Amino acid sequence: MSNRRLFLALLVSPLLATLPSCGQAGRPKAPAGFRVALLTPGPVSDAGWNAGAYEGLKAIEKELGAKVSHVQARTPSEFEEQFRAYASDGYSLCFGHGFEFQDAAARVAKDFPETVFVTTSGSRTSRNQAPLVFELEQATYLCGLVAGRMSKTAKAGMVGGVELPSIKSTFLAFEAGLKAGNPGAAATSVFTGSFEDVAGARAASLALIDQGSDFLFHNANAAALGVFNAATERGVYAFGSNRDQNALAPSVLASAVIDLPRAFVEAARTVREGRFDGQPIRYGLKSGVISFVWNPALLGRVPAPVVDEVERTRERIVSGALVVPRGNF
Repeated sequence: MSNRRLFLALLVSPLLATLPSCGQAGRPKAPAGFRVALLTPGPVSDAGWNAGAYEGLKAIEKELGAKVSHVQARTPSEFEEQFRAYASDGYSLCFGHGFEFQDAAARVAKDFPETVFVTTSGSRTSRNQAPLVFELEQATYLCGLVAGRMSKTAKAGMVGGVELPSIKSTFLAFEAGLKAGNPGAAATSVFTGSFEDVAGARAASLALIDQGSDFLFHNANAAALGVFNAATERGVYAFGSNRDQNALAPSVLASAVIDLPRAFVEAARTVREGRFDGQPIRYGLKSGVISFVWNPALLGRVPAPVVDEVERTRERIVSGALVVPRGNF
């Protein structure tokens, strides 16, 4: 090799080594020692929303060999504080479990470009932030359809914790399903302001039953136990949400379910393999992550035509022939 060619080779080689590989430009890397954190707004003992997320974290630990950590964060200031603590400590991925985490995640993501932030709902996106969008509405629509067909009073109640767009969206879909089952039916919603106030949810549910509701749907996390207790006490039906809650009370007729462990593992794998692209990841009935699950102990009480209609409607949703309404968030 001539002296000139040797000089050029020595000059260019270090420059090439600093260039990003093709297809990876702009994507955060998954550092060695893959570590994943989870922030939840409530206790992971709630047998619902937060419990499912914690199962997802443990599935990441088991299936991907990650080191994991969890903390409960109740306020926006705590959201940001905990995100910053984990990112400063070199965590590869931080989950914020709920719509309410997205703004804090966006602020912290700007300062820690090598950490990926995933929220379980929302619309905020960036190079290292994206939401998992669970179209639970498709399953809650089916719950509403059942209530519309079976209600003797043509009234149903909906009990929520904190009034968030994602929760209001599930109520919108439930009411649409209710009216598809009975155009003359009416739904009433109540928000207690807390995801952990079991007594408050029970009181709200009893009030709805006193007003004529013989079906109750909730999106209230740990406070769901208050809904189920009221339904059981008064002999009306309730629906589970976010997790298969059919075994929690004899009043639960069916559940609108999210397979959070599967979704969490899939998201974590994209980060670990350097494939995270900052785009929303959507899951509906077609994905299998969202499902409508009958309580087998109570299925015999459901008229066969209703069971058949639910299955036909599910197929229409999966095929795209029926678009379930959802909130704009």
